[in-house]
Amino acid sequence: MNGAVETGAMISLALYFAGMLAIGLYAWRKSTDDVSGYLLGGRRLSPPVAALSAGASDMSGWLLLGLPGAAYLSGVSAAWIAIGLFAGALANYLIVAPRLRVHTERTGDSITIPEYFERRLDDDSHALRIISAIVIIIFFALYTSSGMVAGGKLFQTAFGADYALGLWITAGVVVAYTLIGGFLAVSLTDFVQGIIMFVALILVPLVAYSAVDGSLTQEVARVNPDALDLFAGTTILGIISSLAWGLGYFGQPHIITRFMAVRSVRDVPTMRNIGMGWMAVSLIGALATGFIGLAYATRNGIAVEDPETIFILLGQILFDPLITGFLYAALLAAIMSTISSQLLVSSSSLTEDFYRVYLRRGASQRELVTVGRACVLAVALAAIALAYSPDNTILGLVGNAWAGFGAAFGPLVILCLTWRRLTLPGALAGVIVGAATVILWILPILPDGAKLDDTIYAMVPGFVLSFLATVLVSLATRPSPAAVERYDEGAAALAGAR
Repeated sequence: MNGAVETGAMISLALYFAGMLAIGLYAWRKSTDDVSGYLLGGRRLSPPVAALSAGASDMSGWLLLGLPGAAYLSGVSAAWIAIGLFAGALANYLIVAPRLRVHTERTGDSITIPEYFERRLDDDSHALRIISAIVIIIFFALYTSSGMVAGGKLFQTAFGADYALGLWITAGVVVAYTLIGGFLAVSLTDFVQGIIMFVALILVPLVAYSAVDGSLTQEVARVNPDALDLFAGTTILGIISSLAWGLGYFGQPHIITRFMAVRSVRDVPTMRNIGMGWMAVSLIGALATGFIGLAYATRNGIAVEDPETIFILLGQILFDPLITGFLYAALLAAIMSTISSQLLVSSSSLTEDFYRVYLRRGASQRELVTVGRACVLAVALAAIALAYSPDNTILGLVGNAWAGFGAAFGPLVILCLTWRRLTLPGALAGVIVGAATVILWILPILPDGAKLDDTIYAMVPGFVLSFLATVLVSLATRPSPAAVERYDEGAAALAGAR
């Protein structure tokens, strides 16, 4: 990158960083006096903020790096993941969102997902809460590290900076506003970042397409004749694996907490329409970026060493330096919106599900907020350590964490909200079986270091086995009267709210 381009890009990034920190300071003044305000924003998010916050925290750097990279390598067959995600997100809005908003508030105003599980199933032993919190910490360590990897790759590719320096810059800004402003800062920055991502994913493929001069399909077919075939290079198991990404939505704590935080259950339909519209355009834009990027790079003889950087390369080549900086900001927005959400959910589990339960039951609100901030910093440092290898693929890290949450929590979230016969032993069995299956699936236990995940995505066996374990053990045991009563109270409140 030449000096003028680098200077222009850095100006845009500096303005972006300043804006994010300013939002953090605003949120600090609004809602960080108590733990509910710091960790859940007081349940006062408007539908647009809740929708774009859920979308931005969902997609991460995967949307601008991983998915375009997959489309660059595979062509339109990469769309199977996007199709599965869209269907899963829609089902999540229809099944989980309204129920979770009402049930968590009626069930002791639960702030975290593990806390809701415990109260819904009358678990005096805290076993389910602590196991759920452990799952959150383990898989969010992987998930958050994927965002750090993306930040390192951005600064390495765009500015020729050291990969480790990119990690620390990315982490420094996101930790600062998350630490200061808590959930409200995370949600408001996600809203702004979601808009930036939306604009960038329209702008980049459109400009790249105009630069190809209408010869898109010919150029792509010349390099990869199968790139235009939706079924090329796929198998039935491969398509099932891609579509199964959609199952993960039901169990993603950093996404479904937005359902808990929206102002009212009556706002959920508006939130759903905004969120799904944003998601459709963003997914199409990401796929188009990779597909059109292949044609542009081929036509102009550009060597692309890492397909996951095609968005960055197009931004450098096709735009004015200030616009290039805006596109880098969009990528950082995707990265930072997810990292901040994951840091906060991890912090909430450490604060509410460990510290408050086992160490300081009588802790003051101010003390809990302080502990929450310390936990944000601790989790961020752990994620940086895991991300120190630039050889990690973003899609791979995200895929493992996504499967872990989807399999461990997805069936339990659905059944907690829809089945009054659910029992505590069934819930424990489901979480343990789901998490253990995914961990077994992603470990190199086969000959020559191969993984079961190479055959079929870990989400599929993990989700199915977790669901079966939860239902079968529940049918073999008896629910407590209190658990049934709490379910009925939530169902009645939902019916009345509608």
